[in-house]
Amino acid sequence: MTTAEQLATIDSLRTRAFPVRPERSGSVASGPGFHLGELATSEDFWEDDGTRRALVEEQYEAERDGLAAVLTARWGPPEELSLWPVLERSMEGEELPEPWPTLSCHTPELRLWRADGRWIGLGVSQWDKELPFQLLAVVTETDPPQGGSEPP
Repeated sequence: MTTAEQLATIDSLRTRAFPVRPERSGSVASGPGFHLGELATSEDFWEDDGTRRALVEEQYEAERDGLAAVLTARWGPPEELSLWPVLERSMEGEELPEPWPTLSCHTPELRLWRADGRWIGLGVSQWDKELPFQLLAVVTETDPPQGGSEPP
């Protein structure tokens, strides 16, 4: 997907109504108050010795940062949100609103903007070291949880 296509996907998610129940349509998972879109997905790393994984992670972070530069031109500098405290609080049993606890399971941090009453975030996701990286966009009306501690 080109940068222009990724921006079009983000703009589409920003204007799309939120569903009443969780649903999935192609590369977009949605639920009450949020949309989560996969902008790019790498291959998996089952046969990798760790070399390719490191290069792909670097590539996906560079793609996120490049797309973030375009969004920064639109909305100003993003907040950088660590999702580690959200994961920690969720694992301790605290009830947190979606999409934050699910997102925190596989995305360590987000670049986050507030525009037109919604939060728009970009992050690099990986569920496990053998699984693909994903460049994700999240659009939500739910404020990110506040507080918590940073990773050790």
